[in-house]
Amino acid sequence: MERILCLGYGYLFGLLQSGYLYSKSKGMDIRNYGSGNSGSTNVLRVMGKQAAAIVFIGDAGKMILACLLTRYLFRNQPEYVYLYLLYTAFGVILGHNFPFYMGFKGGKGIAATAGLFASTDWRLAVVCLVIFVVTVAATRYVSLGSILIVIVFFVWMVYFGRIGDYGLAASAQTEFDVVAFLITAMAVWRHRANIGRLLSGTENRVGAKKTA
Repeated sequence: MERILCLGYGYLFGLLQSGYLYSKSKGMDIRNYGSGNSGSTNVLRVMGKQAAAIVFIGDAGKMILACLLTRYLFRNQPEYVYLYLLYTAFGVILGHNFPFYMGFKGGKGIAATAGLFASTDWRLAVVCLVIFVVTVAATRYVSLGSILIVIVFFVWMVYFGRIGDYGLAASAQTEFDVVAFLITAMAVWRHRANIGRLLSGTENRVGAKKTA
C-alpha cells in the first residue's frame, strides 16, 4: 500500500505541467511549437532562457515537494524511506510524461529527475550538474547531457545503496535497484528519437539556428 500511495500522489504532483501552464499564460500552447514537447528544453528553444528557467524550476520543484511529503509521511520508516522516494519519483515522472488531461503527451522528465537528485543526495546533484554543464558546453547537445546524468543516477543509486549510505533494509535493496533502473530506462526511452539523431549526426544543438 505504501508503494501504491507514493506512485499515486507522485503522479498527481507530476500533472502540474509547468511548460504547458506557462506557455498558456503567454497565449500559446508549447506543444504546437518546436518538438511538440512540453518540457523545459523545448521551452528553451521556443520561448527563451528565462521561460526555460521558470519551467525547469517548476518541474524540479514539484518533484522536491512530492519527495518532502514522502519523507514526512514515512519518517518513522528510515530503512524504507529512500525506496519510497524512488516510487514517489517514478510517479511524478509518469505524471509529467503522461498527463491524462493532455492526451498523455507531456515532457521527458529530466527537470523532474533533477529534483529527485536534489531530494535524495546533494552529492549526486552536484556531480550530475557538473556532468550536464560540461557535456552541453562541449557538445551543445542537451539530450546527451540528459542521458548521461540519468545513467550516472542509476549507477550512483546502486553503489551507494549497497554500501549502506541510504540505510536501506537488506530486503529492500534489490527492489530499490529495480525502481532506480525503471526511472533511468524511462528517461532513455523518452529520448529514443534523440538517440537516433545523435547517432546520425542530425540532433539539434543548443543555440543552432533553425531552418524553416
